[in-house]
Amino acid sequence: MDETRGPYHSFGNGSAMRVSAVAYVARSSGDALELAAQSAAVTHNHPKGIEGAQAIALATFLARQGADKDGILRAVTDHTSYDLAFDLDDIRQTYTFDATCQGSVPQTLVAFREGVDFEDTLRRAISIGGDSDTVACMAGAIAGPFHGVPQGINHDVRARLNERLNGVLSLFDQKFIDR
Repeated sequence: MDETRGPYHSFGNGSAMRVSAVAYVARSSGDALELAAQSAAVTHNHPKGIEGAQAIALATFLARQGADKDGILRAVTDHTSYDLAFDLDDIRQTYTFDATCQGSVPQTLVAFREGVDFEDTLRRAISIGGDSDTVACMAGAIAGPFHGVPQGINHDVRARLNERLNGVLSLFDQKFIDR
C-alpha cells in the first residue's frame, strides 16, 4: 500500500457504490449521513462524492427502517442537490457512461422509484446502460431492504461465492441483519 496516497478530490460514484454497509451500522439518519461522509472522504473527498455516498446511505437506512418510497426520496432530495424529476424512459436513449455521483446516483434513485420489486429495480437500473453495474449495485442496496431479496437470488449469489466470502456474509448477517 502506498502510504502517500490519500483523498484525491474525486466525485466518482465509487463512494456511493461502496457505502451501503454504513446503513446497517447507523443508528439514525444523522448517523448514516455522518458515517457515509467519513466512508467517502477516505478517497472521494469532493463534496459531490460525499453527497452521492450520503444519498445512497440515507436511502438504504430509511428503507431498512420501513419508510415508504416517497419518504425515502423526499429525505434524499431534501439533503442533496439531486433533481429526480425525470423517468428512466426519458433518458434511456441518450444516457451514456457517467461514473460521477451526480451522473449516476439520481438515475439510481429513479430506478428505485420506478421498480416494483428487487429484481425489477435491478433490471431498470441496468436498462439505461452506461455504468450499469454500479447503478444496479446502488439500486440493489436500497431495493434489498425495501422489497426484500428473493430467496432464489440470494441462494444463487451465495452459491457463486467462495467459502471465505460466504463466511464474511454470514458474520455480517449475524451482527447486523439478524439482530
